[in-house]
Amino acid sequence: MNRQLAIEEPIFSHLPVLPQEVIAGLAVSPGGHYLDTTVGGGGHSRLILEASGDVRVTAIDQDEDALAAARKELAEFGDRIQFIHSNFADYEFPTNTFDGILADLGVSSYHLDQAERGFSFRQAANLDMRMDRGRSLTAADLINNWDEAELADIFFKYGEERLSRRIARRIVERRPLHTTTELADAIASSVPPKYRYGRIHPATRVFQALRIVVNDELKSLETFLDKAPNALVPGGRIVIISFHSLEDRPVKHGLRNSPLLKVLTKKPIIAKEEEIGKNPRSRSAKLRIAEKLLSMSGKGLPRNKLSK
Repeated sequence: MNRQLAIEEPIFSHLPVLPQEVIAGLAVSPGGHYLDTTVGGGGHSRLILEASGDVRVTAIDQDEDALAAARKELAEFGDRIQFIHSNFADYEFPTNTFDGILADLGVSSYHLDQAERGFSFRQAANLDMRMDRGRSLTAADLINNWDEAELADIFFKYGEERLSRRIARRIVERRPLHTTTELADAIASSVPPKYRYGRIHPATRVFQALRIVVNDELKSLETFLDKAPNALVPGGRIVIISFHSLEDRPVKHGLRNSPLLKVLTKKPIIAKEEEIGKNPRSRSAKLRIAEKLLSMSGKGLPRNKLSK
């Protein structure tokens, strides 16, 4: 892709998931400062900025295409929004700074739709899958260089793929594999017909596993959950949207086990049927909310008594 084109064209769109629930969960208030750790195309950040005329947003993303698109999409808000190129695990969270922090986890529709990024097996593309293309490890490196046992382990652990050993064996037999469709064909040829023509493509879980490993997603999430609460002001909210159990479990336990937080969602908030009809990606979304405690005594601070 031409880098200049990526900067000038709004190729990275973002239909925000659970929009009303995110704004309510963050308890967006006048004069607040909010951190969007996965700005994407800017959908959620726009909602936050529109909620009040003097709200400020710090927006970060590890994907330069996302930041370029968000800068254009949100240019009308001027200096009320600041953009930073960073993985949320590497971001230096300033202590007691933000009234709310948002993380919308996982792969975006853009990544799946842009064939050249290598996240989807629907069209032929190089096996890349890097969200931050400054990273060195690609999906091709894993597929063609890791041994059979290592591949089987990551397919099982990060894709929850029960046929992981059979799939890994076929991949090793056929490699080198260079494109997404070559890999998908190898996977499909290794599984029984019933599995091959089931509800989901047999490559789905393997591609998920590869994406998680290439981007070190679960380790990054663990680091984020450890660091982010310190950046909230007392009474500030953290809102996290996850899309599969491998994300939701650490989010659930990370929020619950933090000594700085009080969990506000006993069960995750999910999308209503009306939203699912308009945005099918929202079907698997789970939103969890926690609030920064006033002190280590475990007492929270009501939002309406926060001083700005």
